[in-house]
Amino acid sequence: MTFPADPPLAGSRGLARSSLLAAVLLTALAPVAEAAPRRAANFDGTWNVVFATRAGNCSPTYNAPFLVQGRRVASAGGGKVTGGITGGGNVAVRISVGASVATGRGRLAGNTGSGYWSGLIQGDRCHGVWQATRG
Repeated sequence: MTFPADPPLAGSRGLARSSLLAAVLLTALAPVAEAAPRRAANFDGTWNVVFATRAGNCSPTYNAPFLVQGRRVASAGGGKVTGGITGGGNVAVRISVGASVATGRGRLAGNTGSGYWSGLIQGDRCHGVWQATRG
């Protein structure tokens, strides 16, 4: 894989002006960013999660309902689900059903979400993607 070459530097004068401009903008915007209230999104509710296998000898899809309450993620039926979610929607979970165990990471936004999962499902190593909808 090749990447485009870096553009030539604009000389020390152009670089100094760019650095000064960036510093002025950061200084000017800092109070605005600090003053803005940080509200965590509310992801509470039941989420239907569909897991699609991309590699491994596992079923092509799995469905599981998850329950989000505050910063915790749990099972809404079947299996054991433990995990957490940040105010920005980043989620990490561990799912176990019998001897099968999988972990997943991804992000929720609004009423949808997506990410990646991997695990040992009925003795087979598998991984794939997941999609979630709140409902």
